[in-house]
Amino acid sequence: MSRSGEFCPRCGDEIPEEADERPDLGGAGGGRNTERVLCDACYFEEFDLVDAPDVVQVRVCSRCGAVHKGNRWVDIGAEDYTDVAVEQVSEALGVHVDAQSVAWQVAPEQVDQNNIRMHAEFSGVIRGTPVTEQVVVPVRISRQTCKRCGKIAGGSFASIVQVRADERAPTDEERERAEEIAREYVAAREETGDRNAFVTEVKEVDDGLNMKISTNQMGLGIAKRITAQLGGSYSDSRRLITEDEDGQELYRMTYAVRLPRYRQGEVIDPEDGDGPVLVRSVQGNLKGVRLATGADYEASFEAGDAPDAERLGFREDAVPTTLVAVEDENAVQVLDPETFESVTVPRPDYLDTDADEVPVLKSQAGLHVLPDDGGDAGDDG
Repeated sequence: MSRSGEFCPRCGDEIPEEADERPDLGGAGGGRNTERVLCDACYFEEFDLVDAPDVVQVRVCSRCGAVHKGNRWVDIGAEDYTDVAVEQVSEALGVHVDAQSVAWQVAPEQVDQNNIRMHAEFSGVIRGTPVTEQVVVPVRISRQTCKRCGKIAGGSFASIVQVRADERAPTDEERERAEEIAREYVAAREETGDRNAFVTEVKEVDDGLNMKISTNQMGLGIAKRITAQLGGSYSDSRRLITEDEDGQELYRMTYAVRLPRYRQGEVIDPEDGDGPVLVRSVQGNLKGVRLATGADYEASFEAGDAPDAERLGFREDAVPTTLVAVEDENAVQVLDPETFESVTVPRPDYLDTDADEVPVLKSQAGLHVLPDDGGDAGDDG
């Protein structure tokens, strides 16, 4: 072994020439790194392959399970936090800058619900010498309340969506569907990572439904989707509630949804001389089928979804009765389901003359034969 002529400043032994020829990792000022001029024995005596923290704390929301990373809360959808602990431990560990060919593996040990021990083993090559090191890093799960859940618990909201109906109260089905639409919309926004998306409160009132929504933008989105699916229209109003720290005015929006006057499956009489109509769509102008002829009906542009009409009943009120006889192209005889007398009624195009029974609705306007399939009442287009 050739001699370098240099000596270890710690023990005084001469440093082999191979060690002296190792690259200088000193700073920009040209000074030599003290570790690089030590002999191998002194170097490895105080060498640490891994710099590990005393403890790693994982902040978890006790309400929704979100994890705090960096400066924000992140929804991860995990049932346990072992993977999160492994990730945060790996980010907290530091490996010596001189190490080469570094590899590591970790084995988590679940101590209890809030404590995990991370047993990590590292290997690498330093100064041509293979080295290994084992460290144990305690991980503590700190359960807190994230900003979003804090807002929900505190009743925070920015907009109100009111669901009402024109000249009637919304049905139970309409209330339930309106709430479903709101929650589906919010859930879709949550899936994109929007943590400002939530429904604060849903409250049934005598004439409809009130929903408190986290942001004005989502209140508007919900109002649009309810009217798109259930028909009707909406209007908005705003009220100044405060100013932010920059002096910007903050408003609370109210979106008033007004569902159509009539529902799909309702039987109405527009009193235009052509007889009752079974409503099949309330999107845009009201559309339906004439019960006397089977012809299509559409309200005028001016009337929209609320033409002046007399309410006669609903599709679900129809009962089956006997088709007694076919008189001609325009009339048939059916059995009155209440008096059991034979009654002559109009023969609509959709009536199956070979049927033994037909559904009929009895109202103050008389007896009406309804389509077996509801006259495409489920067709919303």
